[in-house]
Amino acid sequence: MARLGGWLLELDCRIYDGVAARTWPGADRVLPRLSRAANHGVLWFATAAGIATAASSPRARRAAVRGVASLALASATVNTLGKRSVRRARPVWDAVPPIRRLKRRPVTTSFPSGHSASAAAFATGVALESRGWGAAVAPLALAVGLSRVYTGVHFPSDVLAGGALGVAAAFAVRGMVPTRGQLPVPGCPVVDAPKLPGGRGLTLVVNTAATSAHQVEEVREALPHARVVSCEASELADVLEEAATADDTRALGVCGGDGSVNTAAVAALRHGLPLAVLPGGRMNHFAHDLLIEHPRDLFRAVENGDAVAVDVGRFRTGDTRGHFLNALSLGVYPQLVRERARWTHLAWGRAADVLAALRVLRHERPLRIQPAGPGRGRTRPLWLLFVGNGTYLRMGLLPARRPDLADGLLDVRVVHGGRVPGARLLAAALAGPMTRSPFHTAVRRNSLRVRGIPPGTHLGYDGEITGSGPELVIDKAHEALTVYGPGTI
Repeated sequence: MARLGGWLLELDCRIYDGVAARTWPGADRVLPRLSRAANHGVLWFATAAGIATAASSPRARRAAVRGVASLALASATVNTLGKRSVRRARPVWDAVPPIRRLKRRPVTTSFPSGHSASAAAFATGVALESRGWGAAVAPLALAVGLSRVYTGVHFPSDVLAGGALGVAAAFAVRGMVPTRGQLPVPGCPVVDAPKLPGGRGLTLVVNTAATSAHQVEEVREALPHARVVSCEASELADVLEEAATADDTRALGVCGGDGSVNTAAVAALRHGLPLAVLPGGRMNHFAHDLLIEHPRDLFRAVENGDAVAVDVGRFRTGDTRGHFLNALSLGVYPQLVRERARWTHLAWGRAADVLAALRVLRHERPLRIQPAGPGRGRTRPLWLLFVGNGTYLRMGLLPARRPDLADGLLDVRVVHGGRVPGARLLAAALAGPMTRSPFHTAVRRNSLRVRGIPPGTHLGYDGEITGSGPELVIDKAHEALTVYGPGTI
């Protein structure tokens, strides 16, 4: 065993000396700068910001966040355990040409390489969420690892050990927070839908206010036989109705945000047509819950006839009747969503919830409503009533993702006002996963009735706002809508 260890150490030194004696074109200028850029993870934070900015898809943003989280775990492990467990001295860099040497020689121990661990962790974390971005980042990570040997601050084995630790850190993060590919596909029943090769028989209505010319061109290239109709948001309902009644329409499609999808779903239900949803607006919760994050996800489903049946929420208030695919709300929920979106780029998760709640507290006051059932006849203060079409995965103040779009249930979240209403809304934002508490309640119901709603109260559904009457009745149409989606593969 001692002989093997000695042979490995000798091989390590020989490779180090061989790298020091060799000069690669352009490397003397690039690799030292690259090595310095990776100090304290600056290079990777900048890369993550570039990925999130350059690609607007949720998958790219998740890849950037996962890369940073993996880097953080790898760096913490190296600095707390790795370097303290094996106190290996840095290599002597007398054989390294001065032009390559870093201005400041690291004073920490050599094994393992922290730079290599961070590089490998970031690249692996990105690749676990997005193979395309992972392939783009991998050469940069390899170059950072090579630069540590080329500049004379690490032995090759330090770099290999750091890289292995970084990969392990990325997989550890995946074990704690599964990637989207590991999550179960939407729990919806598979149904028959017409296969539309090249999009033949699909009429896709495009909301020009929420769709770029590039997206339209992408549709025309991928589905050359589809009929694509563009219109303004104000004309959307009429154009969808006309498209649904056309003789050659076998499936109705829409490109836009959740509000546009809601309008298209109503037309598809009325005429018994399957719906194709292409995300194009600012809010695309329904499409993302269907696992449609990229246009090719929809194109493949349309051509193969992959479709599922989903529930549709229904509501009735006064003379108004409507449907919702995502959620319906009373109170301050629409304002909370808008405020949370403003803070998401600075803070994630619970911190964004709290910041949104603080902003809302400055301008809003709780409603007073009369709940149905026991205690009827007595009004209660209410900050918000959220009713989701299906059970949402996250149990915080603002729910996140639905694993099942056809569970037959309404996800009801309530934040009561109480004696100190502002404190209760803030406490609900801080409580997060608590499903029942004095300030935050979550229940599952098949239907819901709310009475005593004050005049002038706004009702929000799928990003749209309308006035509410004194009574609100909510229920569901189970598995009523057929939607194309990759959840069947």
